[in-house]
Amino acid sequence: MGETKMSKRFLGFLVGASLLPAAAWAGQPVDLLLRGGKVLTVDKDFSIASAIAVKDGKIVATGGDELATRYDAARTIDLGGRTLMPGFNDTHVHIQSMSHRQISMEGVTSIGDLQARIAAKARELGPGEWITGAGWDEAQLIEKREPLRADLDAAAPNNPVVLTRAGGHSSVGNSLALKIAQVTRATPDPSGGVIEHDAAGEPNGIIRERSDLYRKHVPADSWEALRPSFITSMKRLLTLGITSFHNATTTIDDEPVGKGGIAKPGPGLTYRRLRAIYDEIGADLPRVTTYIAYPGPQRLAAFPMRSGDGDERVRLGGIGESSVDGGFTGPAAWLLVDYKGLPGYRGKGLFTDAQLQAMVDDGARHGWQMALHAIGDAAIVQAVNAYSKALNNIPGVGPHANDRRWFLDHFTIMPPEETMKIMARDKIMISQQPNFLYNLEARYEKYLDDERLAHNNSVATPAKHGIFVAFSSDNLPIGPMVGLYAAITRKGPSGRVHGAEEAIPRETALRMYTANTAYLSWEENIKGTLEQGKLADMIVLDRDPLTVPAEQLLETKVDMTFVGGKLVYARNPQ
Repeated sequence: MGETKMSKRFLGFLVGASLLPAAAWAGQPVDLLLRGGKVLTVDKDFSIASAIAVKDGKIVATGGDELATRYDAARTIDLGGRTLMPGFNDTHVHIQSMSHRQISMEGVTSIGDLQARIAAKARELGPGEWITGAGWDEAQLIEKREPLRADLDAAAPNNPVVLTRAGGHSSVGNSLALKIAQVTRATPDPSGGVIEHDAAGEPNGIIRERSDLYRKHVPADSWEALRPSFITSMKRLLTLGITSFHNATTTIDDEPVGKGGIAKPGPGLTYRRLRAIYDEIGADLPRVTTYIAYPGPQRLAAFPMRSGDGDERVRLGGIGESSVDGGFTGPAAWLLVDYKGLPGYRGKGLFTDAQLQAMVDDGARHGWQMALHAIGDAAIVQAVNAYSKALNNIPGVGPHANDRRWFLDHFTIMPPEETMKIMARDKIMISQQPNFLYNLEARYEKYLDDERLAHNNSVATPAKHGIFVAFSSDNLPIGPMVGLYAAITRKGPSGRVHGAEEAIPRETALRMYTANTAYLSWEENIKGTLEQGKLADMIVLDRDPLTVPAEQLLETKVDMTFVGGKLVYARNPQ
């Protein structure tokens, strides 16, 4: 009897259920479900999940295995225990182009390698043609020294050659390039720059901070010729797990004359050109916030847009990087004390106080965020004082009038305590490059006293003062893993620890490369963490950055990159 009643009840359930709409049985449809891994949401609690669902480019839910029953996914990806996290957002990248006259520095490990590439390009181009290149780094060469004039002469005596160092703060030219630039042993140092000499007093080919003395003589390429290589450079960011970036080399030069533009714009990236690229192929590129080079008061007043304008693909950022001083790749950063081993030399500031204040005030009056380059402690003091005066004396305008989010790029050398207090009080932020500690270790050890060495590219101390810090790379190198490693360990390639007190926890470092970076472009509500409603900009790593031995961070690979839920890079396509 009991069995009969049970059978009737079950039959009744089936009959009733058959009358329900199909949606009551099926899970909610989504485009993508990733499961079976470790999901670092980087939310305020740094919550850990194991699955995530995506629909229409946005995150629907994060959770555990139950998402597989709650959602009916058009595509499911088994993470296989790997780590999923928000994509990196680099707040200082220089997107590079590749001219037909340019040699690649990728894989160069010696001056001999460099000479072979120069010689090959000379044969390709023929005598008299300029040969260019960018990205050499003496720390990566087995000789552990800079390439000099004589090295370039040996490779291409009949071609002018100029090669810019990684970081962009110095260039080396050969004898023919020096002749064309009219640089001799009697040439005085140019404004803001340094001409290096050998023991005999002759120029050795290296010019710090004024590469334009060479570069202005190199024939310009057209935008049409360079456009494909700019796109290639942006796509490469996806292989590094960078789903958003701030381009630090952009102008408004090709805007209409009278609306901020000039009559004959050069071939570089502009806001309009970026918009055109993204209108065509934006779904396959990382998102971009673009600095603009300060165009002067008249053109800035004529340009009808300001920081924050744009959309989720292309957005205007700050005025930058407009260098307040030089860099350590010179070295020409402006210090408050003499460089170690160089009595009387402190680097150079590139603005008078009045000049800098005029630019900063102009940005403030027109509703622009400021994002100026300041590396040395003297430059930081000057920039912070200028920022503070503008922020306190010029009312904000536009949608971010009360939330201006001005920041300094670099902040390499810790400034005096009073300057730190001003930054905290006025909410002046930092776009920091912890990777500089790793890449420029030899330079810092050579030129900095113990205190400045220990606190170079600091993160922990500014944070303790209440100063907001976000991460970036400035192309030295672009890969975020180097920055994470240096911020967590404070180690350079030598393995030596510089300022252990400046090391930060892994969770903090990851946040500074994701959630914090979104904040600098007023986008913290739409990206930077893996939370419901935010853009599905995500990466899959081949190991867990929270638990692997620190040295393995340098070997960590990006297996997949998603922008808006679309798979735009796979290391091992299937």
